[in-house]
Amino acid sequence: MAKKTYVDFETKKSIHFNLTRESHASLRIACFQRKLSMQEVFEEFSQRIVAEDPAIMRILDQLEEDKRSKIIKKLSVDDAESIYNVIESNNPLSDG
Repeated sequence: MAKKTYVDFETKKSIHFNLTRESHASLRIACFQRKLSMQEVFEEFSQRIVAEDPAIMRILDQLEEDKRSKIIKKLSVDDAESIYNVIESNNPLSDG
């Protein structure tokens, strides 16, 4: 008689990421006050992303927009610094 084995098709994946101390502490407190673990909260958010929950998708869209704006703003600052450096290095009135 063949031995039957239990196969768990719901495999778990672990994730690791960094939060600021303040964000971590605030999240932990908010979860604790509701008797929730951070793992439960992140699992729920993940499930809502999978289900394309409109409220969560708006948050993701806003994060995407904020990231894009931050990148564009950083490029603008870097470009401005590069332009100033070129002008400074090619200034005919300087002693250099």
